[in-house]
Amino acid sequence: MITKNIFIDNLKTLFYAFVIAIIIRSLFIQPFYIPSSSMEPTLLVGDRLFVTKYSYGYSKHSFPFSPPIFKSRIIFTEPKRGDVVVFKTPADNRTDYIKRLIGLPGDRIQFINTNLYIDNSEILKSLKSRNDKIYCGDRTIDVLTFEEKLSNGKIYTTVYSKDFPYRNSDIFTVPENHYFFLGDNRDCSKDSRFLTSVGYVHRDNLVGKAQFIFFSSNKNIGSFFAFWKWHKSIRFDRFFKKII
Repeated sequence: MITKNIFIDNLKTLFYAFVIAIIIRSLFIQPFYIPSSSMEPTLLVGDRLFVTKYSYGYSKHSFPFSPPIFKSRIIFTEPKRGDVVVFKTPADNRTDYIKRLIGLPGDRIQFINTNLYIDNSEILKSLKSRNDKIYCGDRTIDVLTFEEKLSNGKIYTTVYSKDFPYRNSDIFTVPENHYFFLGDNRDCSKDSRFLTSVGYVHRDNLVGKAQFIFFSSNKNIGSFFAFWKWHKSIRFDRFFKKII
């Protein structure tokens, strides 16, 4: 009888812990892992970060498996241009992407001679380095590193391949209740420029705002379990780094 009671108590404890974890994950904060290089140098493959779920209110995508409990977004707060945002891709409403918000509803966005324009105004960028290398998938590419400044004063770092393969585009007009996202690794990012795979993102697809990195490791040097390589693989300098 005592053993049975202990077993039942343990099950209750696990159940309550599970419910609390779901509530925290759904309403407050959720960890994410960076698997691709599309946001380098802001986010590196192997970064683990926290995303606040309450930043833009809540939709069905705030919860695991996106249950249809809301028809639209509630307690909505408009995201700011330049925010780094996790969202569900419109193509399947399941896959999590993380990109920088560049275009708000009604904006007209275009690349002209490699330069980014919003509503016919060029986004100013200043050259920081000509000699950087950065990942693009499993390979490294030579890039030019810039500091970009948006109209609201938001400043962040972007990189462009030295041969500038993406030079000109059509005009992207952001629909009502939608947003336009770009990766900071501009020539190695599948983002809103690719209308059939990502395109414009509806506000209901927003998951949350990326806030800070809590852990980071370089998988190319060794796995987490290879503790004898921790001094090389773990990026201690990125711990608790705020995402801007």
